[in-house]
Amino acid sequence: MKIYEELVARGLIAQVTDEPEIRDLVNNGKAVFYIGFDPTADSLHVGHFMALCLMKRLQMAGNRPIALIGGGTAYIGDPSGRTDMRSMMTPEIIEHNCNCFKKQMSRFIEFGEGKAQMVNNADWLLKLNYIDVLRDVGACFSVNNMLRAECYKQRMEKGLSFLEFNYMIMQSYDFYHLYKEYGCNMQFGGDDQWSNMLGGTELIRKKLGKDAYAMTITLLMNSEGKKMGKTANGAVWLDPNKTSPYEFYQYWRNVGDNDVLKCIRMLTFLPLEEIDAMNDWEGSKLNEAKDILAYELTKLVHGEEEAQKAKEVSKSLFGGGSNDANMPTTVLTEQDFNNDSIGILDLMLKGELIASKGEGRRLITQGGISADGQKVTDMNLSFDKNMFTDGIVIKKGKKIFHKFTV
Repeated sequence: MKIYEELVARGLIAQVTDEPEIRDLVNNGKAVFYIGFDPTADSLHVGHFMALCLMKRLQMAGNRPIALIGGGTAYIGDPSGRTDMRSMMTPEIIEHNCNCFKKQMSRFIEFGEGKAQMVNNADWLLKLNYIDVLRDVGACFSVNNMLRAECYKQRMEKGLSFLEFNYMIMQSYDFYHLYKEYGCNMQFGGDDQWSNMLGGTELIRKKLGKDAYAMTITLLMNSEGKKMGKTANGAVWLDPNKTSPYEFYQYWRNVGDNDVLKCIRMLTFLPLEEIDAMNDWEGSKLNEAKDILAYELTKLVHGEEEAQKAKEVSKSLFGGGSNDANMPTTVLTEQDFNNDSIGILDLMLKGELIASKGEGRRLITQGGISADGQKVTDMNLSFDKNMFTDGIVIKKGKKIFHKFTV
C-alpha cells in the first residue's frame, strides 16, 4: 500500500483539492508540504500529535516537510474554533514558545540539509508594509467569500475583530511565500482550517497564474486532535515537565473503548494488518489494546525507557502491586504546611490533581479520592508533616495515582 492510500486507510484524510495530483506527488516523494503551528503555549500538546505523526509518515515516504512556526500570525490569533478573542502575547513570550516548539519537533522530524525545514513566519510577516499588503494581497480576497467561511461565521454573533479578520490573509500569504521561496507545493491542516487553506491556494493561482501547482489537504486533525488534547484539568502536554511520561501513558490508557482502535490507527506506526486484527477485541483484550496504544505513543514522545517505566508502574498499580518508584511525585516544602499539617484539598491542588477546591469536594463526596488505600470521606481531612516520611499516595478515580513526600 502506498503512502497516500495508507493515510486514507488510517482515517487521516478529510478533504482534498486536486486528488490525482496530490496522490501522485505524495506517493512519489515529490511533495514539499507545510503544516503550521501557532506558538500559543511553551509546549506542544497531544492536539498537535496527529500533525507531527503525519509529518513523520510523509518524510519516511520521501516527502519533505516544512514546519511553519507562527511567530508572526501569533500576533493576530486564529479565530477558528474560538468564541472569544485570544489573549495578546508579548514578542518575548512568542519567541520563547517558538524555541520550545523547535526542540520538541526534533523528536518526530529529521531536520537538516535536504530534509525537513523549520521556518518562522515572523521572518516575513513582520517586515510587510501595510499599504503594500492591502494593494498586493488584499485585492485578491472577496470580503463576501471570507464572511461565508466557517471560521468567521461562527464568530459573527459574538463579534469578530478586524484584527482577527486578517488571519486568513496572513495564513494565505504564508503559503504564497513558501511556494515562491521554498518550492512548497502542498499544505496540510486540520478540518477547521479548510477556508484558510483554500485562501492560500487561490492567492497563489491569482498571483502566479492558474497553472501554479499548489494543493491543499485537510485532515481529521484539529477536530479530533483538539478533543484528544484536552482533559478535565487542562491540556496533555508533550513536555515531560508539564505532563510526566507516566501521566502521558495513563492519558492514552484511559481513552474510551470506542476511540482506542481509531487512535491506534491514526497515531501509531503499527502495520495496518496488525491493527485490523484487533477489530473484534472486546473486554480484557480491549484493555490490552489500550496498553498497546499508551506504550507506543509514550515511546514515540518520551523514548522507550520512559515508556517501559510507565508501563511497569501502571501494571503494578492496577495489578495490586506496590511499586511506585516511577509514580508522579510532588515534594512538599515547609511553605506548604500550616502548623505542620496540610489539608486534603490543598494537597490535591499542590499536586495538580484538581483544578479547584470545588472539584475536590465533589470528588470526595462521590467517593473518588483515596489516601494510602483508604477512601477519603472527610473533605476537612489533614495530614501531619511527619506522615510524609515514607510518602502518601493519593488515588483519584480508578486510574490516577500521585505520591507526596517532604
